Amino acid sequence: MVTREALEVPWLLPAVLGVVAAAALVGVLVRDRRATTWVANTDDLRRVPALRAWRARYRALRVGLVLAVAAAAVGAAVLAARPVVVEERTRELANRDIVLCLDVSGSMTAYDERVVATFEQLVDGFTGERVALSVFDSTSATVFPLTDDYELVTSRLAAAREAFADPSSDAAADVLRGTDGLDGQASLIGDGVASCALLFDQYDADRSRSVVLATDNELAGEPVYTLAEAADLAASRGVVLHALYPDEDRFFGASTAAELRIAAEGTGGTFAAAQDPGAVPAILAQVQASQLAEMQGDPDRVVVDDDADWLRLLYVAGLAVVVLAWWVRS
Repeated sequence: MVTREALEVPWLLPAVLGVVAAAALVGVLVRDRRATTWVANTDDLRRVPALRAWRARYRALRVGLVLAVAAAAVGAAVLAARPVVVEERTRELANRDIVLCLDVSGSMTAYDERVVATFEQLVDGFTGERVALSVFDSTSATVFPLTDDYELVTSRLAAAREAFADPSSDAAADVLRGTDGLDGQASLIGDGVASCALLFDQYDADRSRSVVLATDNELAGEPVYTLAEAADLAASRGVVLHALYPDEDRFFGASTAAELRIAAEGTGGTFAAAQDPGAVPAILAQVQASQLAEMQGDPDRVVVDDDADWLRLLYVAGLAVVVLAWWVRS
């Protein structure tokens, strides 16, 4: 950050001070001396202590009045020139891309709601990460692509959370549109993971790429990609797969959990329970720890008025002028 003080209208300062100085000079040159009345035989009065003290106070008040007028003139001149503080702010942006990849088959919607709700809370702490949301059943649909527009992210995550809370709602129809494109098939996990891995872009940039996958890994159909093939595709593109699995449901086979764990850990990712409230924060903490480098955003030039001190000077000097002028006059 670079900060400097400046005047928005710099030429006004010397102009105002010049006018004030010219007015003072004219006042001195054309001062009317005819109002002075000379009185004879008053030399002895100059030695009277009371009169000497009065003259000292009078001269001090006049000097103070001149100084107060000068301070007020300087304050007014600076304010007329508009003092400002110019800041150049450069944002440090994270170089992480995160795709939230959700299996939206009927057995997963309750877990999806928890994952999205947790993720929604964590978005407030992001500083430049790009986020995407993709959902899949027999086919995949992108709810929103990679973006760092967190207002959009928050609104779409809220809509997804409402959709998973009530799969029969209008919000669900919007979020889940396009996920049931193949009749008689469901939970094509490999195809869903492959679609999420293909959402990443900017492969010429030095970025970390992570997929947060929530699925029960219960396949019901014939996918183009197996889960292992999809994991290999992700790894070949530098994508790390983090898996969330609902292990509290006993009717799921142990082989599905083992297969999912192997696929995730084979890309350098993690495996956790979907119902664990600390799972998503832990995954995101690991994702953030994998940041490769900080990128500098385009600098923003911010101009802020810096007139508070000069306003105080003008108010105090103006009040002093009024009070001192009254004392001098009295």
